[in-house]
Amino acid sequence: MSSPVKRSYDARGRQARAQKTRQRVMDVAHDLFIAQGYAGTTIADIARGADVSVETIYSSFGNKAALLRKIWYARFRGDEQDVRLLDRPEIQEMLAEPDLVVRLHRHAVVVTPIFRRFVPLHRAVEAAAASEPSAADVVAEYDAGRLDASTHYAKAAKKTGQLAVSAAECRDIFSATLDGTLWHRLVYEGGWSDKRFAAFLAQLWVSVLTESAPSRL
Repeated sequence: MSSPVKRSYDARGRQARAQKTRQRVMDVAHDLFIAQGYAGTTIADIARGADVSVETIYSSFGNKAALLRKIWYARFRGDEQDVRLLDRPEIQEMLAEPDLVVRLHRHAVVVTPIFRRFVPLHRAVEAAAASEPSAADVVAEYDAGRLDASTHYAKAAKKTGQLAVSAAECRDIFSATLDGTLWHRLVYEGGWSDKRFAAFLAQLWVSVLTESAPSRL
């Protein structure tokens, strides 16, 4: 009578170990892509760093391009769930805020930790895009997704009746400020805290996109 319980326990244990190994491979690959470049990192390098076989990586992820894509979206979204950020509760809750000034402050707070976990990888992969088609593909896909999300944010802002610019201009401003460059300059290079950056980004958006003073909050 105890065998089914034992088999179930063993299966859960194997799944947990497999997931731990998978996460270790992704973490090692992420760090190597940043440290020595996407083009300069091989599957053998990743396997050695993660203390697994090359075959394990190929069987779990496929090739290096597929591994990059998994890491890219896991870092950007915060997990491996195949649900875009725009459809996640924290974004939908932010977009439900009727006061655009309050919404922009909340938006800045939501996106700042995304920059921290994603921008270093983005910059490393972007640097490889000129010579690596797989890197170029994922960057282009991300850019298209960012523009699509920015369009959605702009249309939602327009519906509040509190937008001081056109929806097209709002889209362009969102797209330009959500690519991570500003965070990298001010936080990574400038030494700002994430809290200070989020406050600045919110004030920037409010001052440009609405007719309200940042001090309204």
